[in-house]
Amino acid sequence: MIAVIDYDAGNLKSVEKALISLGEEVVVSRDSGEILQADKVILPGVGSFGDAMNNLDHFGLVDTIKNVAKQGKPFLGICLGLQLLFKESDETPGAEGLDILPGKILKIPPQEGLKIPHMGWNSLNIKDGAKLFKGIAPNPYVYFVHSYYLKASDESIVAASTEYSTHIHASVESGNIFACQFHPEKSSDVGLKILKNFAEL
Repeated sequence: MIAVIDYDAGNLKSVEKALISLGEEVVVSRDSGEILQADKVILPGVGSFGDAMNNLDHFGLVDTIKNVAKQGKPFLGICLGLQLLFKESDETPGAEGLDILPGKILKIPPQEGLKIPHMGWNSLNIKDGAKLFKGIAPNPYVYFVHSYYLKASDESIVAASTEYSTHIHASVESGNIFACQFHPEKSSDVGLKILKNFAEL
């Protein structure tokens, strides 16, 4: 059973639909007990860092997520769900993130000819041995929608990166914690393979 955390931060339906298409049993929930009983947990999300943290706090989910991380259960953050795993974001100065992984969320620097938010398909440079990308050909294209990006403090956790105005850490893996800045649920067959790899961890 995979629990998809519902904290009023968008794109839950597309994540749920993608998982169901892979034959996975899915529950969309904000009930801590239900989330903690699941075999794997996904934190999706679109929207702003500060609002999302307020929502997680409001629904009593901050400690739940930290407990999932401590239990060693496979956990996947998607888009804003990746950003929330870190301590702070340029988007909402003063708002404290989950601080599960070390790094900062920075604004994508402006560059002539590039639009922000970054919306569209970009290729990934994948690190050898990255579990989420098992069986995926080099330099796959995935779908991004974001104005802020991760700069991880520890390069060893970076599973995939991309270039858009700057060097972007696009996916991380650290023990049982996995995250993608891009949207696997909107990234066609490559994205479904990533979700399948997560489901099979």
